[in-house]
Amino acid sequence: MDIHTSDMPACTTRRGRPAFVVNVEVFLERDGRWLLIQRGTQEAHAPGSLAGVGGKVEIDGAGADVLEETARREVAEEIGVDVTEVVLTYVGSGFFMTDDGDPVINVVFRGELPAHAQPMAASPQEVAGLVWLTVAEAEANANCPSWVLRSLRRAAS
Repeated sequence: MDIHTSDMPACTTRRGRPAFVVNVEVFLERDGRWLLIQRGTQEAHAPGSLAGVGGKVEIDGAGADVLEETARREVAEEIGVDVTEVVLTYVGSGFFMTDDGDPVINVVFRGELPAHAQPMAASPQEVAGLVWLTVAEAEANANCPSWVLRSLRRAAS
């Protein structure tokens, strides 16, 4: 999909530069299956759909390794798992517009979920449930949006 800046809303900094939300998404794998969350029904963007674990970079957490720290924070907040010792590998990045019009830069990581970790929907407002799927099962799931599949396929390759 071609994105033209004229199609984007006027999100700018105080100095007039383009401004974007920065989102980090993590795909966690265990034994050939990928952990996906079902987004809460009250979420502003893509409610009820499947996604990797993730969320926005926050100003108070901005510093060295901000993307990796955001990934680790979001995994802990959303599914209650500490991935401090997990190697997170950069998968790729993309751009999308939220359902309510915010331009977003999405940065995707992958990691191996430790065998002892027991993920749960730790933030029920954001996470309605968890599913373990192979890539093929995700491709056949009507709740898995094309942009999530694209990132999952890249994470799995």
